[in-house]
Amino acid sequence: MLTERSTDVVPVIRQDEPRKCRAWSNLSRAVRLRTFAAACAAFGLIGTAPACCADFYQGKTINVLIGHSAGGGYDLYARVLARYLGRHIPGDPAVVPVNMPGAGSLRAANYIYTAAPKHGTVFGTFSRGMAIAPLLGAAQFDGRRFTWLGSSTTDVSVCITWNTSAIKSWDDVMSRQFVAGGEAAGSDPNIFALMYKNLLGAKIKLVSGYPGTNDITLAMERGEVDGLCGISWSTIKSRHADWIGSNKVNILVQAGPQKEPDLPNVPQAADLVKGPEQKQILRLLLTTHFMARPFAAPSDIPADRKDILRKAFDETMNDADLRAEAEKLKLDINPISGASIDALLREIYATPKDVAAKAAKAIAE
Repeated sequence: MLTERSTDVVPVIRQDEPRKCRAWSNLSRAVRLRTFAAACAAFGLIGTAPACCADFYQGKTINVLIGHSAGGGYDLYARVLARYLGRHIPGDPAVVPVNMPGAGSLRAANYIYTAAPKHGTVFGTFSRGMAIAPLLGAAQFDGRRFTWLGSSTTDVSVCITWNTSAIKSWDDVMSRQFVAGGEAAGSDPNIFALMYKNLLGAKIKLVSGYPGTNDITLAMERGEVDGLCGISWSTIKSRHADWIGSNKVNILVQAGPQKEPDLPNVPQAADLVKGPEQKQILRLLLTTHFMARPFAAPSDIPADRKDILRKAFDETMNDADLRAEAEKLKLDINPISGASIDALLREIYATPKDVAAKAAKAIAE
């Protein structure tokens, strides 16, 4: 069992544990903290997580930070995860979603990376684009150093306009001004609006400053903007199903790892780019669609708690109750593991600097 005093975590050995494991308590505090779990494992005291550490989460609260305002897709995925995650963590901790919008979710990403407690009781979700934002000059952290728990799904993003807008097709976007709502640099709406403008020559005017996609869609309905780019198709299906059935929006273009079966007649970004250079840039910018709803904890959390959180995330994604709720809400669940995200980002961060520089230019205002 573990007891926690202030910021120090001190292993306490029960009398019925093997004498060899108790001997570790005679070592210095620093050595004990680094080696205790491994020593216990060597003496057969644990299975997949240290038995002497399994009750760390007993009575604890895990905060799930959401880098966007309430009501959007990231918010919905995080809240559904929070409802079921605790049952898959030893000690059954409370899991509480907390919205932390700002700067297109950069505020939450920076907090998790630099300031959040590193003891395994805080993790969060933010724009998928934040993982590669440093490559594009939009952030100062290293996306590879987050403790990635996984992603709830892959995704396809689209550009949409409200039914009253004069912009009703991709041809219209190429011939007349499309006023698109945005959040901040590095956010999905900004990245995709600017990509289509700078890479393909679309006549898009970006109006930034909205806290989240939900706020932009409200502005779209009020006629403040024509629409937005970079909104997930999964968000539209789950949050705005009435738009589809009532033809309230025009779907202009789609972008993702593959064409969305629901949108057979909507052009795909991959078919619009020209030449090898544009294809390289598009591939880099679309890579994060493989980790469309990512969840990450701070770097350097204790290894046993990293394993516990990753295992809990994977199990939660296959929880029958979560799957049933996701189906009811029309949420796509196609999970990606934390280890897979690590591998993906190692590949992305090996992108040649000249290609990354061209991609950064393609999403610059």
